Order: sequence, then structure tokens, then C-alpha cells
Amino acid sequence: MYIGFSLLFVILVVGIIGYMTIENFTFIEAFYTTIIVMSTVGMGTPHKLSEAGYIFTIVMLMFSFGIFAYVISSITRLFLEGEISERYKQYKNAKKIVNMNEHVIVCGYGRNGKQAVSELNNYGEVVVVIEKNQRVLNELKNIKSIVYIHGDATEDATMKKANIDVAKALITTLPDDASNLFVVLTAKVMNPNIKIISRASNENSDIKLKRAGATNVIMPDRVGGSRMAKLVSQPDIVEFVDTILIKGGNDVHLQEIDCKKDLNACFLDRTIGELQIRKISGANLIGLKTEDGQYIYNPSPDIRIQADHKLFALGTHEQIEMLKNVLSNKLKNRTK
Repeated sequence: MYIGFSLLFVILVVGIIGYMTIENFTFIEAFYTTIIVMSTVGMGTPHKLSEAGYIFTIVMLMFSFGIFAYVISSITRLFLEGEISERYKQYKNAKKIVNMNEHVIVCGYGRNGKQAVSELNNYGEVVVVIEKNQRVLNELKNIKSIVYIHGDATEDATMKKANIDVAKALITTLPDDASNLFVVLTAKVMNPNIKIISRASNENSDIKLKRAGATNVIMPDRVGGSRMAKLVSQPDIVEFVDTILIKGGNDVHLQEIDCKKDLNACFLDRTIGELQIRKISGANLIGLKTEDGQYIYNPSPDIRIQADHKLFALGTHEQIEMLKNVLSNKLKNRTK
């Protein structure tokens, strides 16, 4: 359309200059005659044309007709092929992304990427998908709940479109390790504080990805093999854990509580026993992460809660929400 309208403008300018030069028309007369010729309405000219004027008009008609046909076919194609609709969707996506903050970027919407997006949506996270495969993009276009970007995740321009500088995490699930390595390097340079989870196929890539800046590296083949072995030796434990972490059976969830964000200051430096988590909400505190990264399983009631601790609570959705509301002091404190 840009090309077509540009050519029409060129024809208009050439026509005005031509009639002013050949026929000594005024600007208004030349402009009027050019518009009549371009639109082929067949109205008369302000003055009788000379032989040179007739030849110039014939040439103008030939070019104008061809350019008009080109413009009309371009506009028709845009509507018939849905390109305008697609552009509008991209525009809406871009507007959503501009306003995003503390979101998660997922690079690649393959099997691992699709599962990651589904889980993140279940946890209420804001997600942006970066994908360059046209077949996968056609699938994403039909999913209204997913915001996506058509582009190469290894390029700086694509990362800028995804607002990486204000994103809180990035998950890269591209099929080859080299591409994942480039994504990690690009992301870490553009946002040094971002948390990066990367997929890896080869064991040697694990160390390289971590050196490049990946916070965690997941090897699906290794995880899958370990899970299959445990299904043979300890099948019930695997099913039990899957029910909690993946299937969400009986509405039971394992939830992380960040003491710095979710805990009111009045609860800090108090023991787990004093918090009476089970009595207040019905949820169970099954683990704790200390400020130095140490995990404590089934923590003792005598452990004192600090601001840098993270608590892991197990319970139904209602129990977890009750616990969060009480600990953040949104509900009346019932601990003594």
C-alpha cells in the first residue's frame, strides 16, 4: 500500500508539472486535469489540448490505470488474507507488553514451553511468549489468553520488544543448546538481575549455560529418566508428589511464602510454634529456606522466622489464602 500510494503521488506531481509545462495551465487547472485523468471519469479539460498534450494524457492514463489496479489489489489482498486483522492483533499485543512489569518471558512454544506457560498461567503470572516458527505462531494466534512476539529470541531487538529490562524471569526452551546459550547471554547483558531458567539437551551444556548466567538448567531427558525409574521402585510416592505439584488433586497446593513480601513485621523473629500456622489456617508448614540458601525440611517449631526466610506451606487454595492473609495482617491476628 505504501508503494502504491507513493506511485499515485508521483503520478499526480508529474501530471501537474506536465500540464503546466506542455499546455501552460495554471496550477489549479493542471491539478484538476490530472485528477480527472487519474480517476478516468471522462470529464473535459479546462482548455483544448495540443497534440503533445494528448500524447501526455494517454501515457498518464496508462500508468494511472496500472497503479490504481495495483493499489486496489493490494487493499483487497490485505482484507482477504487477514493481514489487517493480524496487524491489529500485533498492535494489541505490543500495547499489552509495553505496560507489563515483573512478567515472565518464555522463549519457544514447543512441548516444554507450552507446559511452562500453562503452569505459569495457573499461578497467575503474566507471560510473554517469543516464537519465530510460523506454524507455532498460527497456533498462538488462536489463543487469546497468550501474549506473544514474532521474532528471534537471540536478537536484542526482540528482547527489547518483550520489555526484558523490567521482566522478573526468563525461561528458554529452544530445541538446541547453542540457541539457549545465546538467549541466556543476551538476556543477562540486558537485565543482569533477571532469573533465567534454561533447557539443555547435552550434559556438557549445563556448565556453559550456568557460566553464561542461567540461574537453573533443566535437562528434560535426565528428569524423565529419573521419574521413570522412581515409578518402578517407588510408584506411590511419585504419584503422590505429582498430585500435589502437577495435577492439583483435591485442590491441594504447595505454596511458597516470601517472608520479606508476605509476612507482616510483627511476625518476624517469632518461632514457628508461636505462629500456629496449622491452627490458624489448616495449612501445614513442610519446609523453610534460609537466607544462605539452606533448605530445612519439616522445620522445628523452635526455629525463629527471619525476613530473608521463605516458607513452604501445603494446603488447599482456601487454606493457603487464609494463611497469607493472616501473616500479612490483612485479617485480624489470632496468634498469641
